[in-house]
Amino acid sequence: MLSFVPSHNLEKALKELQSKLIGLENVISLMQDEEKAYLHKSAMISTIGASTRIENAVLTDVEIEWVDTTLTADGKTTAFAEHKAFIIDKLSKDRERSVEEVVGCREVLGLIYLQGDNMFPLTETSVRGLHNTLLAYYPSASHYAGGYKTAANRVVSLNHVTGEQQTVLEPAPAGMVTEIAMRDLIEWYNNSIREHHWSILVATEFVFRFLAIHPFQDGNGRLGRALFLLALMQGDDAVLRKVMRYISIDRQIERHRAIYYSTLRQASDGQYRSDASDYLLEPLAWFFVKMLGLAIEDVGLLWKRYAAKQRLSESAIMVLACFKSSPEKRLQLANIMAETGLVRRTAQNALASLTKAGFLNRLGAGPASRYQLVF
Repeated sequence: MLSFVPSHNLEKALKELQSKLIGLENVISLMQDEEKAYLHKSAMISTIGASTRIENAVLTDVEIEWVDTTLTADGKTTAFAEHKAFIIDKLSKDRERSVEEVVGCREVLGLIYLQGDNMFPLTETSVRGLHNTLLAYYPSASHYAGGYKTAANRVVSLNHVTGEQQTVLEPAPAGMVTEIAMRDLIEWYNNSIREHHWSILVATEFVFRFLAIHPFQDGNGRLGRALFLLALMQGDDAVLRKVMRYISIDRQIERHRAIYYSTLRQASDGQYRSDASDYLLEPLAWFFVKMLGLAIEDVGLLWKRYAAKQRLSESAIMVLACFKSSPEKRLQLANIMAETGLVRRTAQNALASLTKAGFLNRLGAGPASRYQLVF
């Protein structure tokens, strides 16, 4: 069971969150399959983008959607090997590591969405398999992917403005301590996730203990957030299990990255503890409850965006496709006319409607205006 007892106020917040989740479930149940597919893909792209950027990758959601579309066309796991050179050339060579991280994260999320139920009870083999998949496209990690760490590591936050690094947590030592801690954690998780009424509290303790152990040499943050999603999908809360395909908690964590890292540090005072009851986990539970609430609000915005997309004219759809085929570019009116064959007035009207609907950002004014895709 849990290593902490939630306060009365936290219990109240959980009940309020549950009401929002039930409301979302009711809305989703009325949606057409196309709408659900759009929301699911949006949530997946947002989660991939946010989770990798938290760890300092550089691809935007627009670029990740393009990568996903490129790989989905083949519909097989070997697609990246076949398309890697094309993708890297499109997005520039200096982003190769980010692309590899994105593709690995995409594969892990795909497994969790499709096979999450089959992964219960969770095993160390399953966790190590997910880690191996996460790093499968990063050649330099081939010697440690899927294996527990053999050298010391730590949780670090990076200030992107100053470049300053701060140690958030000194994890468990490599070797026997990590191995025992992971064995105990998996056993605790399997005994708790379907026995406690509030799945999010079990998921909170699970992911923090995982991060505090930091069992792998690299990729712990990305895998930890994926395991948080898995825990919510494996828990006793049927509503959570249904809606998690359509929301992105990681998008909110990215937006509140500084609070995320400070709350992680607060939970342990920066040190791994062998006794989980020594952690201060309620503030982290509050954080995840708030992030989940914000993620629910995002669904309404995405649904409106889907509705706006259905109202686009044929010419606007052509122009939007033009931008999606070149996510790295900022295009001018002349570029659009050349690529689509549309006359000036029609292209102008299409750009105006796409900008008004929120699909494009307009940069500059007059004839020199450029446009950029918004995810």
